[in-house]
Amino acid sequence: MKIAIINGPNLNLLGSREPDLYGSTTFEAYLEELRKAFPELELSYFQSNVEGELVNHIQQAGAAADGIVLNAAAYTHTSVAIGDAVKAVKAPVVEVHISNLATREPFRHVSHVSAGAKGVIFGFGLSGYALALQSFLQD
Repeated sequence: MKIAIINGPNLNLLGSREPDLYGSTTFEAYLEELRKAFPELELSYFQSNVEGELVNHIQQAGAAADGIVLNAAAYTHTSVAIGDAVKAVKAPVVEVHISNLATREPFRHVSHVSAGAKGVIFGFGLSGYALALQSFLQD
């Protein structure tokens, strides 16, 4: 099974950005842990700070992968285009966020991604990605 993990803006700074909120592990290091924990999955990874690049990659992955784990980060709350891309692709999408959005600023309580997602996981730190991958194995 092929699963694409797609991360949005500023997630390239994991490990150094606000470690009290996001932890001190880089995503690349965590990705290696995921690959070891889920050897039955073929994981691809893409990160961009550019909205249009994320839309393009969601469209490409939506045609080639069996599922997408998407953390659109701040674009979750602002990008109708990313929300539309999620709705447009055949591959199911699990929306993931590292922090608990319900405890953050009110503008983060709105997601343009959720309506098109198979499910939403937030507040479990990086472990949310593993939960998302597990959800694809249980279908």
